[in-house]
Amino acid sequence: MEPLKDEGQIQMLVYAYMGDTVYDLFVRERLIHQHPLETAHGMHRRAVALVRCGAQARTLAAIDSRLSEDEKDIVRRGRNAKSPSVPKNADVREYRLATGFEALLGYLYLHGRQERLQEILQFCEELGWREEQHG
Repeated sequence: MEPLKDEGQIQMLVYAYMGDTVYDLFVRERLIHQHPLETAHGMHRRAVALVRCGAQARTLAAIDSRLSEDEKDIVRRGRNAKSPSVPKNADVREYRLATGFEALLGYLYLHGRQERLQEILQFCEELGWREEQHG
């Protein structure tokens, strides 16, 4: 698929929509490689622990110093985007931070910035997952 050229075409929540899928796929793929003998149910439980909004908010905080000012701006714009609802079991602050995180991933993916996307996902795994997997 060809990268988007004009960032004005897409709303921040659409970037977050794409970023949610990008992150979910990354997490599931990594879990399969890290725990090949785990049951599907066990992998699902591990994945849910890593992709829920609280975990994403903590992951974002862990990688924040590795983000450029432009990337932080995308996170801010995604965080401030008006969402029609917040899941019942989610903290509003964490949900907004997670939306900003997902918006960044979706933005990088849709604009063809695969190398930077992979760097950020690697930071997530190295820095952000420690607490979720061992805490």
